[in-house]
Amino acid sequence: MTDLDAETGSGTDRQPLPLDVEDWFTWLAAEKGRSRNTLAAYRRDVTGYWGWLCARRTGLDAVTPADLDAYVAHLRGLGLAPSSIARSMVVVRSVHRFRAEEGLAATDPSAAVETPRVPAGLPKALTEAEIAALLDSVQGVDAVARRDRALLELLYGTGARISEACGLRLGDLDLDGSTLRLFGKGAKERVVPLGRLAGVALREWLAPDGRAGMAPEQWKRRGDAEALFLNQRGGRLSRQGAWTIVRTRGHAVGLGNRLTPHVLRHSCATHMLDHGADIRAVQELLGHASISTTQVYTLISPQRLFAAYDAAHPRARSARVNGR
Repeated sequence: MTDLDAETGSGTDRQPLPLDVEDWFTWLAAEKGRSRNTLAAYRRDVTGYWGWLCARRTGLDAVTPADLDAYVAHLRGLGLAPSSIARSMVVVRSVHRFRAEEGLAATDPSAAVETPRVPAGLPKALTEAEIAALLDSVQGVDAVARRDRALLELLYGTGARISEACGLRLGDLDLDGSTLRLFGKGAKERVVPLGRLAGVALREWLAPDGRAGMAPEQWKRRGDAEALFLNQRGGRLSRQGAWTIVRTRGHAVGLGNRLTPHVLRHSCATHMLDHGADIRAVQELLGHASISTTQVYTLISPQRLFAAYDAAHPRARSARVNGR
């Protein structure tokens, strides 16, 4: 076990989490509808926190605001990104708030502790030309090419999260109605439009020479038979498998590490706004709970600001023409 493992509680001899914390996980899953992937990420964060407390011989009931400030300093000392520190502290505060609200602790020591601020960052969307080059590069009529083309078209065409795309069932797709049913964070359902090119790619994937070519003679796991996207072993395509597809196809056209599934989602939102889509329509498409999450995309394109100003301000166009 490394020194880092000992400090963060990530070694093999780490202390088991308190029952209060396990109750918190149950509450998150049952009451808040948190996904398996989200709970796994939370568990890593809270395990690191608990390991740090154990190393200091401090129980949850003895934690003070000063301890929480010290933990933030500890995470910074490990060289973690501000976003990672902020996420960890959100988890820590949730644990303490849950214990206080459930009567498991007398006070909430995190109530007066601010979550570290994360510097605002802009999503790195691809250009429309780069997207076209990516999608046009997936040639071939074999099952793998059909699947990869359908996956990329769906991710860009609908702005779906990679977990949403991998969780799709055949019954979630309505090609005749050009709609797709997605299940987002907290198992929230939304129906989104399916563009023409994404529909064409999905029809090709679902043709006899596509998905059927990857289907096994006997399904190994319940639910795989209804999965929209399959891997080459005949099982449901995993998030890791989908990531590999996106990254491999990106490298093939020179995008390198710039292309990720989330970049396709960013690009979908950015390009829609660039072409005049209403921000609330984009919010609904992406499944954002808050409009503030969607508003970050309005910061991406300075050209959009100048175009809107020129179009709306009565004296803007003449001033720019005259160079003032």
